[in-house]
Amino acid sequence: MILLKGAAVSAKIKIEIEDFIKKLNGFLPTLAIIRVGENPDDISYEKGATKKMLGFDIIVKHYTFSKDISNHDFLIEFEKINKDTAIDGILLLRPLPKTIDEKAIERMIDPDKDIDGIGPVNIAKVFSGEVSAYAPCTAEAVIEVLKLNDIELKGKAVTIVGRSMVVGKPLAMLMLKEDATVTICHTKTVDIKHVCKRADILVAAAGRAHMLDVEYVGQDAVVIDVGINVDKDGKLCGDVDTLSLEGVASMATPVPGGVGSVTTSVLAKHLCMAALKKLDIK
Repeated sequence: MILLKGAAVSAKIKIEIEDFIKKLNGFLPTLAIIRVGENPDDISYEKGATKKMLGFDIIVKHYTFSKDISNHDFLIEFEKINKDTAIDGILLLRPLPKTIDEKAIERMIDPDKDIDGIGPVNIAKVFSGEVSAYAPCTAEAVIEVLKLNDIELKGKAVTIVGRSMVVGKPLAMLMLKEDATVTICHTKTVDIKHVCKRADILVAAAGRAHMLDVEYVGQDAVVIDVGINVDKDGKLCGDVDTLSLEGVASMATPVPGGVGSVTTSVLAKHLCMAALKKLDIK
């Protein structure tokens, strides 16, 4: 079984980003990272994203708010960032505290700065197949992993386990755009193991540690693990029991070191695209 490591994919995306930066001719894009509270997962992702951006000399501005901030106050602060002409892209770390109206934020965000595809304008573009859309970065990272490893999608049977708006649903649209035949599985899917086993490409995005094992995987299938979980021993793991796939799956992404490491590269790519659009550079 071949492990599809994210580092090799990120290196290929880096070349594309460097080309974008050359076109910007000295202009440095600025990313706003907004975090509410001190969630360790959010802090970890923020550090990773910041490191990636600084590697390209991209400017990062951090906006951190107490988890106790009121909905009214947060909406005011978010709108200030949203309207700041110095900001080219916004990364909002989610989920937000339940006291904050996340849907209101999604409606507010400037579509041109919505580089992680959380707002209705970009989501609608993704669902209609428009090339100008900013898809959610994790969903697009899955496509990048497959395409940059020369894995054919056209005509392939793809099964996605998970139907969130962060990964499952937008990823299904991106797969359809590549002419794959897509099935989405969820908690109400009957005989889910059988459905998954028919897939040429199986994507696990359920958010449950080691939910999928070899019983879900068909011979020579490609398995993409989007999950980021912590197991009972406190170790980072995915939705897939990858070790059990040996001799059955042809390829699989590891966790850590797989799709997650590509997500920040897609974010940097989207930010550069937003800056090029802002400056009207083709």
